[in-house]
Amino acid sequence: MGVAPRHIGLVGGIGPAATDYYYRRLIAGFAAAGVPLTLTIAHADAPTLLANLAAGAVFEQAGIYQRLADRLAAAGAECIAITSIAGHFCIDRFAPLSPLPVVDMISTITAAVRAQRFGRIGILGTRTVMASRLYGVDTGAVIVPPAGAAFDAVHDAYAAMAAAGTVTDAQRQVFDAASAELLATGCEAILLGGTDLALVYQPGSSRFPIIDCAGIHADAIMRHALGHREIDG
Repeated sequence: MGVAPRHIGLVGGIGPAATDYYYRRLIAGFAAAGVPLTLTIAHADAPTLLANLAAGAVFEQAGIYQRLADRLAAAGAECIAITSIAGHFCIDRFAPLSPLPVVDMISTITAAVRAQRFGRIGILGTRTVMASRLYGVDTGAVIVPPAGAAFDAVHDAYAAMAAAGTVTDAQRQVFDAASAELLATGCEAILLGGTDLALVYQPGSSRFPIIDCAGIHADAIMRHALGHREIDG
C-alpha cells in the first residue's frame, strides 16, 4: 500500500480567483492521479497584502503568514504554499518562522523558466513584482516589464482585479495592450507574474506564449504532496 499524500495547507484569498484556480487544478491533478486530496485553506486578506507590499512591511506580512501557518498546522497540514507571487515579497522572512515546509513559488518558477531556455520574456503583475523583475532571481532570461504609462496601468488593473476576483473588459484590454508591446520588443513569452492573471490567460487558449506561474506552482505543490521533494523551497 502506498504512502498517503501530504495534507496541503494553502494561504488563499490573495486573491480569491487565484485561490479558486489552485483549488480546481489540485482537484483535477489528484483525480487524474487517482489519489485522494487532503487540503485546508486559510484566508488572507488581499487589500491588507497589497497595502503591506506597497509599504514594504515585510515583518507585518510575515507575521500574518505565521499566524495562518500555525492555524493550518493545527488543522493537520504538512506543508504550506502561498497562492500569490506578490505575496512572496516576504518569503525569506516567513519561511524560517513557518512551522510547516514551504513550497516556494519563486524557486519553482525560476527552474521552470530556465528549463524552457527563454532569452527574453515580458512580465505582468504588481508594481513590485514587475519592477524587481520577479524579485531579481536569475531565470536565465532577460525579464522585461511594461514601459512608460503601461507599467502603472498594469499594476492598477491587476490590483483591482485581484481584490475583486473578477476581470473587466477594460482591465483585459490593459493586459493585452501591454503584452502586445512587450512581444513587439522581442519577448518570446509573457510571464504571468500575478496568479490572478489566470482570470485573463489560459495555456492552450492564449493568442501568445505564456508562462503560467500559478499552474506551475500548483503542480509543484501536488508533486510535493505526493512525495517528490526535489522542488521544495
